[in-house]
Amino acid sequence: MQNYSIEGLSGGRLPFLTPAHLRLGPPKEEPSMSKINIGIIGFGTVGAGAYEVLCANRDIIASRVGAEVAVKKIADLDITTDRKIAFAPDRSLFTLDALEVIHDPEIQVVVELIGGLGTARQLILEAINTGKHVVTANKALLAEYGSEIYRAAETQGVGLGFEASVGGGIPIVGALKNGLSANRIQTCIGILNGTSNYILTQMTQEGIPFDRAVQEAVRLGFAEDPPTLDVEGVDAAHKLAIIISLALGAPVSFKDIHREGIVAVTPDDIRFADEFGYRIKLLAIARDLGRRIEARVHAAMIPRDHILANVNEAFNAIYVEGDFVGPNLYYGLGAGGRPTGSAVASDIITLARNIRCRNQISMPPLAHVNRQVKEISIQPMQDLVTSYYFRVSALDRPGVLSRIAGILAQHQISIASVIQKGRGETGPVPIVMLTHEARESAVQKAISLIDQLDVVAKKTMVIRVEGGRP
Repeated sequence: MQNYSIEGLSGGRLPFLTPAHLRLGPPKEEPSMSKINIGIIGFGTVGAGAYEVLCANRDIIASRVGAEVAVKKIADLDITTDRKIAFAPDRSLFTLDALEVIHDPEIQVVVELIGGLGTARQLILEAINTGKHVVTANKALLAEYGSEIYRAAETQGVGLGFEASVGGGIPIVGALKNGLSANRIQTCIGILNGTSNYILTQMTQEGIPFDRAVQEAVRLGFAEDPPTLDVEGVDAAHKLAIIISLALGAPVSFKDIHREGIVAVTPDDIRFADEFGYRIKLLAIARDLGRRIEARVHAAMIPRDHILANVNEAFNAIYVEGDFVGPNLYYGLGAGGRPTGSAVASDIITLARNIRCRNQISMPPLAHVNRQVKEISIQPMQDLVTSYYFRVSALDRPGVLSRIAGILAQHQISIASVIQKGRGETGPVPIVMLTHEARESAVQKAISLIDQLDVVAKKTMVIRVEGGRP
């Protein structure tokens, strides 16, 4: 083989290699077109939705993966009911035994969609330990046992996809893993539960009480009966735990996230909030405070012109701020078989691409190879500083407002605005006020004293104000 040379600046001769020598290592063999087999455990609404999208869009998925993606087995406790989807699976695909899916040597990706904590955890860990890649939509499991599952996937070097665990069809997990990966995530505020958002929308637009709005949500299939995990903030807190873990690269303790629901919100609160220029939403809030993380889920008042105030019905939205990218908003359907099934399929596609390209090591589940944060410290709720809405049910007597204001002043809580209903009403009347910024611990002490007054008839309603101070 002939070598070429060029004259160096000093007059010497430098070797100039032929194109054949410019290859870095031996030429790579292009993977041939093949089939990548999927096994689904759990064929309810989401499982059927995932199967439907894999079938309906099989051509475009094959084009994007470079291989056929096919469902080889489906395990479910009910293998006879017709799911009434456009692409009904052949009965030969079904089995009652989930382990048959996991231990099938031809299945490369196991999709867990049964939900719950006990059995789902065992099945996922079994699949990981068998060397299978795993996809799950199980936010409760990841929020409560994520540390164990993430560690197992890293140890075995398998992929773990969970896009469908947060926000249904909204690609927030992928955004945090990839699109925003160069940023420090400073703030995340989300409407993460479509059921609660639908209920609050009905209360706002129709003026109906909480119980009637819940009945309507159940009737239309937006809520289970009863929707306890939704309306008490548990579902949103599960999702917030996953978001924080992705942002920081270390699992956060779900139990440390402060959570309240929307059960106590009344049409009066919604009406008074509107008079002050606010809407009430169930918000999941996380902020990076440096050495600690602010993490809380509760009903909150946000200005009417805030972008999240206009997210209605069963939609979800997640507002994220990065230090370089600035504000981002992710909006879409947060639940339902088709949107969530689409998110499941996106994880399958990602893993299938890795399999086809013969990637030997998968991305760590939280997308941090070297974690900068070893342990996440969540700020105690008592240290929160924000503005507040109070609705005090008091007897209409002279001096009541001054007594309440005196207690607030003793705790360094300054009143910004007041709405007080006039005389002529029978029974207790509402005294409604917005405060300037105050500390949560002081607010709780002051409200406890206010509720002990002989002129106060009911427990005071407290709602925190977010996204703009009065």
